[in-house]
Amino acid sequence: MRLANYINGKWQENIAANYATVVNPATGEELSQVPLSTEIDVELAVKAAKAAQKKWAKVPAPKRADYLYEIGRLMKQKKEQLAQVLTKEMGKVIEEARGEVQEGIDMAYYMAGEGRRLFGETTPSELADKFAMSVRSPIGVVGLITPWNFPVAIATWKSFPAIVAGNTFLWKPATETPMMAYEMAKIFDEVKLPEGVANIVFGSGSEVGTAMVEHQDISVISFTGSTETGRKVAEAGGRNLKKVSLEMGGKNAVIVMEDANLELAVEGILWSAFGTAGQRCTACSRVIVHKDVKEDLQNRLLEKMKTLTIGDGLDESVKVGPVINQKAIEKIHSYISIGQEEGATLLVGGEILTHAPYDKGNYYAPTLFTDVAPDMRIAQEEIFGPVVSIIEVASFEEAIEVNNSVIYGLSSSIYTTDVNRVFKAQRDLDTGIVYINAGTTGAEIHLPFGGTKGTGNGHRDSGVAALDVFTEWKSIYVDYSGKLQRAQIDNEI
Repeated sequence: MRLANYINGKWQENIAANYATVVNPATGEELSQVPLSTEIDVELAVKAAKAAQKKWAKVPAPKRADYLYEIGRLMKQKKEQLAQVLTKEMGKVIEEARGEVQEGIDMAYYMAGEGRRLFGETTPSELADKFAMSVRSPIGVVGLITPWNFPVAIATWKSFPAIVAGNTFLWKPATETPMMAYEMAKIFDEVKLPEGVANIVFGSGSEVGTAMVEHQDISVISFTGSTETGRKVAEAGGRNLKKVSLEMGGKNAVIVMEDANLELAVEGILWSAFGTAGQRCTACSRVIVHKDVKEDLQNRLLEKMKTLTIGDGLDESVKVGPVINQKAIEKIHSYISIGQEEGATLLVGGEILTHAPYDKGNYYAPTLFTDVAPDMRIAQEEIFGPVVSIIEVASFEEAIEVNNSVIYGLSSSIYTTDVNRVFKAQRDLDTGIVYINAGTTGAEIHLPFGGTKGTGNGHRDSGVAALDVFTEWKSIYVDYSGKLQRAQIDNEI
């Protein structure tokens, strides 16, 4: 199947007629041909979005929201089909794929509700016979750049608030997972979303992404991806006075204290570390454990890891799917020798699975290191694969310090039954998301999603906070006194 860009409500071949092959990472099967578009295609999409935006902004917000309700209804109707496509092109197990599609459905309904809110504020004026208020206004054309690991959920976090707020958008999906964007475009088409509101241009970050970031008619860039690329997006955005929202890397930790429910902690670690084959920005890649329970926790983890079934995510019994591509495999595997050279002990895994039935896909064995020091590279750098490091600590205070010692600040977790520690951890863990007695992943769409330090730049996806990315605040004053009144001058006591 050869995909096409979706511009101004129509399917359009990319100008250069260049394509790349999309393969199933579990089987190596060819799935589709994705366009490798150029800045000319971006220009066409931006032109369409810009022409549509002024008209779209004048549609009452509750009417804009009606389209989201319909999108959510269709996503729910097509949930299994979408999940199957997602698993084939990305690799995550079908249970997770269904959950990701459900997240998009939830986001559609949640943001549709904002069509009857989009609250501003009214406030007393300091002058008599004068009314003061603030309202949200759409910004214009927004650019969305999304990653391959959550090709539906993250796209809906960005596109749905943009739509309900009165913006139009240009979306560049990852070239590894274009089919989910293609399916979403078909849904936009089916609900008859007005031409130019939603535009999708496939292509590389260096070509399409750069053209979007540099385009003067795109007022906002919302980017999810690596910290290295995010810095470049931020630099270009600053140069062009463009609002930029970044959600980037993570090096998330689960803290396990001596009073923790170890069975529960192990379940949380397994799900956080090896779900999506560790290819989540919220994945647990560090386990910070109190010395009194370190051996017990470690042994429990090793036993449970033996039960993890690896394979094609379409098999309902599989718990760990493939890694996205060969380049990712090589990066993950390079950290095994790095960890061993630094003095860490490899307990299990550290192996590229090349024998049958794994020989046609990209599989990596779930991996566990112990004797890891907090300053080792495997404890500091984002590996983005099924690799976990156990770090021993002697106290709650040391655990907090180790958690906060990395350049990222997305998600953290602590297992403890001490309520005082719970509240101290909530306060002191330097991450945008904190879990108590749960793993590091599992965000819900009605709360802000994002992080501190090298993970983000202060903006958030999801929740009402997402509207701040896609709206400007406008202050309005209505003076009905019939005379000139000067703020800060005519109101002196």
